[in-house]
Order: sequence, then C-alpha cells, then structure tokens
Amino acid sequence: MSGPSAEAPLFPDRRFYETTGTVPLGELAALAGASLADPSAADRSIATVASLTMAGPEAVSFCAGREHLADLSGTAAAAVFLPPAMAAAAPEGCAAVVTPLPQAAMAAAAERLIRVRRHHADQSAIHPTAELEPGVTLGPGVLVGEGAQIGRGTWIGPGAIIGPGVAIGRDGWIGARAVIGFALIGDRVRIHAGAVIGEPGFGAAPGPRGVVDLPQLGRVILQDGVTVGANACIDRGAFQDTVVGENTKIDNLVQVAHNVTIGRNCLLAAYTGISGSTVVEDGCIFGGRAGISDHIVIGKGARIAAAAGVMKDVPAGESWGGSPARPVKLWLRETALLARLARRRVGEL
Repeated sequence: MSGPSAEAPLFPDRRFYETTGTVPLGELAALAGASLADPSAADRSIATVASLTMAGPEAVSFCAGREHLADLSGTAAAAVFLPPAMAAAAPEGCAAVVTPLPQAAMAAAAERLIRVRRHHADQSAIHPTAELEPGVTLGPGVLVGEGAQIGRGTWIGPGAIIGPGVAIGRDGWIGARAVIGFALIGDRVRIHAGAVIGEPGFGAAPGPRGVVDLPQLGRVILQDGVTVGANACIDRGAFQDTVVGENTKIDNLVQVAHNVTIGRNCLLAAYTGISGSTVVEDGCIFGGRAGISDHIVIGKGARIAAAAGVMKDVPAGESWGGSPARPVKLWLRETALLARLARRRVGEL
C-alpha cells in the first residue's frame, strides 16, 4: 500500500459515493424550484454535481455571486444554477438554471443524484470485500466497511469504525471507538480514541422552506506520520478535500473544518478550531483554544498564541495573539497601555 495523494480523482470519489444515474436537466430544475433560461436544454443529461472548477460535461454546478465569475467563465459544467441577475453570465455551452437560491438548488440536485456509501445492516463486521494486509490487528467490535483497505502492521482498537472505501496505510494506530469515513490515510498515522474523521462539514444556506444542509462530497487526506488526538474532529470537504500534511500533530479536541489544507510539521494544541477553506502552510504552531476564521491563509512558520482570534491572513514567520489577533509585539504594547490607563483611571476615582 502506498500513502494517499491529494490529487483529485473523478469527482465525487466512487469509493465513498455512488451516483443514481443520469437525470434530465429539466427534472432537476423542477425539483429545485428553478427555471431554465433556455428551455431547449431540458433534455440535457446530468449525472453528478461538482464545483465550477471541477465540473465536467455531465455535471451541474452553482454560482452564488459575482466574486466567482472567473471560475464560471472557465467551467466545463453542463449547467449551472445562477441567480437571476447573473443568468447571462453562463459561458457558451453551459445551460443557465435560474433561481434566487442557487446553493439550495445545488443541494436538491445533489440529494437526487448522489448517495453516500454506508454500512449495510446485514453485513458482517468485516465486509468480505475489505482488503487487510497480513499483520493487521483488530480489537473487539471493530467494523470495517465495503472496499476498505488496511495496511500491514496497523492496530485498530476496540469498537473503531472504518467506513466503506477508507484506505489506511501501514504501521498505523487507530484508538478505541474512533470513527473514520471518506478518508485516505497514509503510513504511520496515529488516530486516538474517539476521534472522528470524515463527517460532513458545516455548510448551510437559505432554502425555500428554511435553512438546508449543503452537500459535502469531498474527502479527508491524512498524509504520512500525522497524529490526531482524542475526540478531535476533521470534517470532509464539500467540493474538494480536507488535507493534513506529513508529520503534523493535532491535539485532543481540535476541530478542522471542511476544505481546510494544513501543511507539513504543524502543531495544533487542544481546542484549536480552524474554519472552512483556510490554508495553513508548513511549520505553523497554534496555542490552545486558538480560533481561525474561514478563507484565510496562515503563512509558513507562523505562530498563533493561545486563545487568539485570527480574522485575516497572517504573514509567514510572524507571531500573532489577541482577539482580533495582530502581531504579538503590537498586542502586548496595546495590552500594557490599556492596563496603565485602567490603573490611572482607578486612581482618579
């Protein structure tokens, strides 16, 4: 067995998801409460959903705002859900499906087209199609799903659940009652008791009848030598992968959200939370209870102090603290100044 790669396969990965067959675009539009800008596209066959950048000629995608126009112009999708004001922005050959709620429409299409692979109620504890190399040790009550692969020398503790299609490399260690799904895991990875890898990320949007869950159709990639602490959670991606780089160490009770990319040799202390689609470059360190906003970049070798609240990009090599976080020297000066002002004010009372 070789370690996993972050290279994206056919989306979504058929080890974890199955499609229900092709559906006419007109049927999907009706299901989503949307309308076709060009009714002649109603018979176009749609087989899957994908992001604008990953969509192929049988996929439907969505674009919720003009900040994604560049991706829209280059998409290979057969169709795209768009708000009315953007209906004319669909590129040639891509059918515009008009709706005021494109994300909710995408969720309805995903529910119709894609199912996650699950453990079947009547299956044996170790599915007959699972591949276990010699030297794998399974504790009592372990469940291994359809098509899963586990490399030699890996130890799996009591009550752990390995989902369909999961690949685990060699010489790994999986703690008791860990739950792993939708994941490709490298060699020498240690996942401690109660950790949950690959559950859906937190994605929601307004729908016609209230808030709806958005599809989470990506994977989790844990590269060689990663450690994940007890009761930590790493969400699978929405339309891309959540990736943790080689030799990164994650403490207990850490939350890593969907689409996050963490580089090599990073350290995340307990209670750290990293929000969706953030990029953490190599060698970063996070103190306990650090909170990181979404869609930002933490530069190579940056250090984030305990309990910091990071709301914007952190340049490489810098140390930041406070909430909202800023460079540590500035934060300490401001804190000292406020303390002096407070003492002076108390003395005046």
